[in-house]
This record gives sequence, structure tokens and C-alpha cells, in this order.
Amino acid sequence: MSYSAGRATQAYASVGAQSMVSAASPHRLIQLLMDGALDRLAIAKGHMQRRDVPQKVNAVNRTMSIIDGLRMSLDHNIDPAMSDNLENLYDYMNRRLLLANINNDIAGIDEVSSLLRELKEAWDAIPDGLQSEKAMSNGLASLTM
Repeated sequence: MSYSAGRATQAYASVGAQSMVSAASPHRLIQLLMDGALDRLAIAKGHMQRRDVPQKVNAVNRTMSIIDGLRMSLDHNIDPAMSDNLENLYDYMNRRLLLANINNDIAGIDEVSSLLRELKEAWDAIPDGLQSEKAMSNGLASLTM
């Protein structure tokens, strides 16, 4: 049995990602989702610049799926107002990405990247002691958008 270098690298990365996810706290999972979305946005932008439409569409679609995952992870019972704001932001990001994809609009990709980076910076700033599910939810209530 033989592997090409590309397939072996993909298999290694997949196992590494699965290991990270299985051992991650809820807080870390959100960080991984945000990192993944930012990576996909950078890839989409590169494909857009090279006019590689199929790869661009794939990268944008994967980013939108990640953002949907972030949206679905919201707990509206903990802080309804903040959850609603985040849901609206995620919805805006996906609508903006859809238009950017259709119009080959790099500025749209950049805008969503900027919004997501800002959100990730706030998420990353949550102190270690507040990263448990209950404490994390209470800590997020103090963050403003």
C-alpha cells in the first residue's frame, strides 16, 4: 500500500484535527471554528484573485458552513440579547459572503474576515477561569459588540 505525499499530508492533518477537536473544551472548539473560518476566507480570497472559480466557491461555501456552525452553537437561554446580536452578525456575514462570492468582491471577503477577527479577539480575551460552559456564558455577557 502506498500513499502520495499529498494524501499522506491530508491524512495526517485530518488525524491531527480530529485529535484537537476530541480533546477540546467548548471554548476551544469555538476558537477552532473561528480559526477555520479565517483560514478558509484567506483561501477563498486567493482563489478569487486567481480567478479559480470552483475552488473559490468551495472555500466560501465551507466558510459559510462554519459560520452556520457558530450560529447554531448559540445558547439563547443564557443571554438572549447577546445571542440575538451574534445571530444577526453571523447572518450578515453569510449574506455578505454570498454576495462577495457572486460578484467576486474581495472587499466583501475582507469585511467578513475583519468582523470575524474582531469577534475572535474578544473570544480569545476571555480569561482561563471563565472558559467553562457556565462561566464562559456569563463572561461573554460582559463583552459588547
